[in-house]
Amino acid sequence: MKASENIMMAVRNILSNKIRSFLTMLGIIIGVGAVITMISIGEGAKSRITDSITAMGSNLLIVTRGRGGRGGRGGGFGQAAVSLGQKEVELIHNSSLHIKTIAPEVRTNQTVAYGGNSISTTIQGCTVDFLSVRNYRVALGRFFSEDEIARRRRVAVIGSYVARELFGDSNPLGAIIKAGRLRLEVIGVLAEKGQSGFNNSDDLVLAPLVMVQQKLVGSKDYQAIYIQVENEEFMESTYGQVYTALLEHYQDEEKFNLRNQAEILATVQESSQTFTFLLAGIAAVSLLVGGIGIMNIMLVSVTERIREIGIRKAIGARKEEILSLFLIEAVMLSLSGGLIGILLGYLAAQIMASFSGWATTITLPSILLSFVFSIAIGLFFGVYPAYKASGLNPIEALRHE
Repeated sequence: MKASENIMMAVRNILSNKIRSFLTMLGIIIGVGAVITMISIGEGAKSRITDSITAMGSNLLIVTRGRGGRGGRGGGFGQAAVSLGQKEVELIHNSSLHIKTIAPEVRTNQTVAYGGNSISTTIQGCTVDFLSVRNYRVALGRFFSEDEIARRRRVAVIGSYVARELFGDSNPLGAIIKAGRLRLEVIGVLAEKGQSGFNNSDDLVLAPLVMVQQKLVGSKDYQAIYIQVENEEFMESTYGQVYTALLEHYQDEEKFNLRNQAEILATVQESSQTFTFLLAGIAAVSLLVGGIGIMNIMLVSVTERIREIGIRKAIGARKEEILSLFLIEAVMLSLSGGLIGILLGYLAAQIMASFSGWATTITLPSILLSFVFSIAIGLFFGVYPAYKASGLNPIEALRHE
């Protein structure tokens, strides 16, 4: 018997019992659909977190006060009573030849108001290098100058979210906003960057560093120093040089926290990958359940077609032909369920993305994995029923009622 004849016969047997065939495929459909959806969610989360970290800026080292030291244990803004000021900026600048730019910053949370609108946001004191180091750009107006920083001018550049909340569709340039006890003139609006993890990168107000230190923070110390390295290839060497300089300065690695953006990104990507595999593994359990369903239905099919098997053997059908007939049928059931599951998984991922706002990413490897796995399920769970059918004694099969 030709393979094409076996395929046509398998198709006829599947179509002759449409409801049973669909119920048989249902486990595979749900399993493949769940795998596609879960992997797309995991990959979407990985992509979103990666974009959030890289949006902070390129080739960054970040120094904060804390209890971290090399490797970034602990950390956070202002956790230890140590100095982090201009002296440390100069020390860091002299520690390596591959440092491109250094941008210190201070932060304070304040209620910012204009007219009848108000919003609780972060006032961030920074230098003119903030834009290049932190990968921001001005969409409307301008950024403040070195002269305005030195003269402690009360000017501000606001994030797009703050602009919408305070001004709606109105032009904010030239408006005077109230930030705590200060009145600041809006001279620019930052281009939108979007959500960064749990933080909104557009929910901030930038103002000259010295003015924020004196009028809002009350300290000359910085809360963070961002170091932009010339090139990615110098990241590790510069990290080591800066770490050594800070360790000699503080004499205690727990008094500072030095973080490497590349290491943070690698750690997050590794964690996200583990999360994706976990989700896919949970979803794959339903594929095994679907495979067991295929085996059960195929065993029922063998029982129903014992006389047919006996007739085929009586007229010369070989054991291999009977084996391939039932095996092809099992694979076709599994493959059909897999294809439908891929389509439903794609649709489910798109629906989740549109309703929840959570990005999903459907990758070709996830589709191929589900496709191959569905075929493997059909082969694995179809072998026993097919083997049982091929091993029937033709005389006993013909006597079967």
